[in-house]
Amino acid sequence: MSSVYAYLEKPSMVDFPRKFAAVFFTSGCNFTCGFCHNAALIGKKQAGLSWDKLETACTKFKKNWVNGVVITGGEPTLADDLAEMIRFFKKFGFAVKLDTNGSNPERLAECLPLVDYVAMDVKTGFSGYPDLVRYANTDNIRKSIDLIQSEAKDYEFRTTVIEQLHTDSLMDELAAAIKGSKRYVLQAFIPRELLPDPKYSLLPRTPSSRLTALKTRMAGCADEILVRGV
Repeated sequence: MSSVYAYLEKPSMVDFPRKFAAVFFTSGCNFTCGFCHNAALIGKKQAGLSWDKLETACTKFKKNWVNGVVITGGEPTLADDLAEMIRFFKKFGFAVKLDTNGSNPERLAECLPLVDYVAMDVKTGFSGYPDLVRYANTDNIRKSIDLIQSEAKDYEFRTTVIEQLHTDSLMDELAAAIKGSKRYVLQAFIPRELLPDPKYSLLPRTPSSRLTALKTRMAGCADEILVRGV
């Protein structure tokens, strides 16, 4: 059995830049973000799909002009078979994008030569990690940032901004941590029902004015700064 827990039946045009992509999910995550939109995948690992079932899905996607695969979660670098999974998708001719929270630099280093694009969520400035995601080993986050900057074929760092929590000082700290990057994305927080921590469902959507202000404030941390979700 693979570590793929589920996949989207319809391909996506927004999850992999310049690709028409199939999106595959792994389960289990070592962060506990109260605002996670994939809440069903952040608990313990679930039983995965068979490789035969994945092959059937990939064959169907290939016939429908899909040219990319996104491996997301959950946190994919918790999967022992991640490198095997990437090679499996590659044999169909797919470009592969990996989504990660950056907590497992050793497995990330193993997989970087295999993937075509990496998107790493940098949740906040390092000092804010323990409160926001209940994770304190920011040395691993720093190692993953350095690895991606130096070794990834193409990549982005990204942050989902919650106006009440992502203060200017935390965002300045974040900008310093990713300085010299190729691409950085500011994403709007969008409240919805059934988030892991109900308090986040009561918060407002991040206003475009805040994202625009941060784009200006963080100018210089990356060659390209994008805003999504406005």
